[in-house]
Amino acid sequence: MINVIVTYTVNPDYVSENKTHIQKFLEDFKNLDQETFEYKVYVKEDGVTFLHYSNYINEEVQHEVLNTPSFKEFQRLRDESGLNGTHKVEILQSI
Repeated sequence: MINVIVTYTVNPDYVSENKTHIQKFLEDFKNLDQETFEYKVYVKEDGVTFLHYSNYINEEVQHEVLNTPSFKEFQRLRDESGLNGTHKVEILQSI
């Protein structure tokens, strides 16, 4: 099992647009095999920091999910919005 947490902070004026792009890829993820991965997105109390939690049964599933066109577009637009070096990816090890 692959478990990942991604956090990043967007500019306040980009929050609404970011949420719209997130909803788009989450909707597209519903067309994939839900038994093979989990993907959840949260906004922290500050209202501008997003946390994406995901787990995948293997690298093949992770690759398929992360290469969904709407997810790739979300990433591009998010990165272009100016993250100011706040993007952080953490791989979690289960106990």
